[in-house]
Amino acid sequence: MNEPPAQFRAPVGTHDVLAPQSALWEGLIGTFATLAYRYGFSLVLNPLFEDVGVFNRGIGEASEVATKEMYVFTDRGNRTLALRPEGTASVVRAFVQHQPPTPWKAWYVTPAFRYERPQAGRYRQHHQLGVEALGTDDPAADVEVIALAWRFYEAIGLRRVRLLVNSMGHDECRGRYVELLKAHLAANESALCDEHRETWSMNPLRVLDCKRAACRAVTEAGPMLPGHLCADCRAHFERVADGLKGLGIASTLEPRLVRGFDYYTRTTFEFVADALDSAQNAIGGGGRYDKLAEQLGGPATSGIGFGSGIERLLLAREAEGALEPLLDRTPDVFVVDTTGTDVATRYADALRLAGLAVQRAYDNRSMKAQMKVADRSGARFAVLVGPAELAAAQVTIRDLRSEDHDQTQRSVAHDELVATMLDLVKK
Repeated sequence: MNEPPAQFRAPVGTHDVLAPQSALWEGLIGTFATLAYRYGFSLVLNPLFEDVGVFNRGIGEASEVATKEMYVFTDRGNRTLALRPEGTASVVRAFVQHQPPTPWKAWYVTPAFRYERPQAGRYRQHHQLGVEALGTDDPAADVEVIALAWRFYEAIGLRRVRLLVNSMGHDECRGRYVELLKAHLAANESALCDEHRETWSMNPLRVLDCKRAACRAVTEAGPMLPGHLCADCRAHFERVADGLKGLGIASTLEPRLVRGFDYYTRTTFEFVADALDSAQNAIGGGGRYDKLAEQLGGPATSGIGFGSGIERLLLAREAEGALEPLLDRTPDVFVVDTTGTDVATRYADALRLAGLAVQRAYDNRSMKAQMKVADRSGARFAVLVGPAELAAAQVTIRDLRSEDHDQTQRSVAHDELVATMLDLVKK
């Protein structure tokens, strides 16, 4: 006896999104697209995989993402490629390749792939949306990008969000600071956590981001980057802070905020949702990356951007009780056809051409069965057509959300259906 085929499931660390949850995604992305347009950003679409060097040069070959989390593979042409672990490097690679006029302002929505332990709101295939602005080092661009993120979180109903900001300076002043930090960490190496006791010298800045008590105690007693910025970087950061204040956007200086990738310079920022557990409460962040285009083979070009994880944002909305849909995907009309001649197809098409959302049943089901589906669909109105209506060239319109169907039911000529339904839906 043949065994039934194995039932496949989504791979570990991935998930399917079906209706009605998918409507939440549509609303989130649609809200972001509308705001991005208002701020002058246009959509960019990039490949899901790139030459591995795009990410190694950007985020750093020694970073944890590059060494432990990237999906790297060799294709049939013996090229070493990687699935995109984040959005920025691919956008900047596209900028270097196509050289659009500057300032170039692009927004994206994309899957991102990291081999890591799945956790709340973070999957091995997760989804990000974000913006990048290249070709200007004006602090006003930093303010605008941060403000776009802030207004987006407001628009999707998040109220318990905090903005953390810092400056990583540029190569010179950060370089001087790193030397001071190295000396401090070397003197206190034995007190660091197990991981950083072995790796701190590879990238001392990453010790600042360590959440373990041992490392935090060591770095708390050492030098912090904001106190060692050069005059230009300090002035740039002050203009960003003043710009945010002028827009009524509160921010908190977080000297430990150095982000995880090597390409960041000057402004860095992160948004945290207090409604979520502190271990997974970051819902977005970014910063300035004035060296990334050069690292990817292009001319030195200033850039600023941010990314935000869709799954984490939806968790934050749920935690705050912001459950109202951002996009209404309820059908306007449900066509019930018991004529046996499939007039539902013609009626549904006419109503859809008029701009209404229309659903119908199939398989010549009974009136009772079709009405159950109509009610379950959430549609406000049903258009009923049976043999008697067909013979009289009429249809019956019923308000499904009224308690008294007989008082909210009318018959109209079939050539008056579209106009009548448009009028009813508007009310």
